[in-house]
Amino acid sequence: MTTRLAPGAWPAILRAGDLRVRPLRYSDATAWRRSRQANAAWLIPWDATPPPGDHPRPMSFARLVWQLRRQARRGTTYAFVVEVDGRFAGQVTVNNVVGGSARSASVGYWLDRRYAGRGITPLAVALVIDHCFSRLGLHRLEIAIRPENSNSLRVVEKLGIREIGYAPRYLHIDGDWRDHRLFAITKEDLGVGRMVARLPGSPD
Repeated sequence: MTTRLAPGAWPAILRAGDLRVRPLRYSDATAWRRSRQANAAWLIPWDATPPPGDHPRPMSFARLVWQLRRQARRGTTYAFVVEVDGRFAGQVTVNNVVGGSARSASVGYWLDRRYAGRGITPLAVALVIDHCFSRLGLHRLEIAIRPENSNSLRVVEKLGIREIGYAPRYLHIDGDWRDHRLFAITKEDLGVGRMVARLPGSPD
């Protein structure tokens, strides 16, 4: 189902200080591959994996970007690159977008380890959440995090996103079905302010 978006909702470029969040593009291939390869051991415990019986065909980066662009046109997925000082630093993806009476989506993110500990992920996620509510017309966003993933848990803690439940064996991650803690925020939870403003020292 194609979702009708407000002008400027997608593609979109979001900024805060030296941080820029923008759509994934074909020219990101080299930087994306280098980052994923350099951070493979750090990301494996949190990366989704095919469940038993699933045998997806290998996908080139060009095919991945083409598929994500098609999904964005259909209003189901929006993949953002995180840039710091113009350099590739990670990704924030809004997926499982549902329109109609739900107007909800899930948010996932990963960061190159070189940029960890600098408050980049919370700021990038805050920018995307603000955009989802103000421009993409969504009402509720959910983030699922493995209980062992302390880095991701700190992101939702810094943003003040409340925990709503626990999902046993929720997603197939790193070769098995893994439990997840569930966090969610609605437009009403945020009120009249912006998520970015919740962060200490925000440049917004």
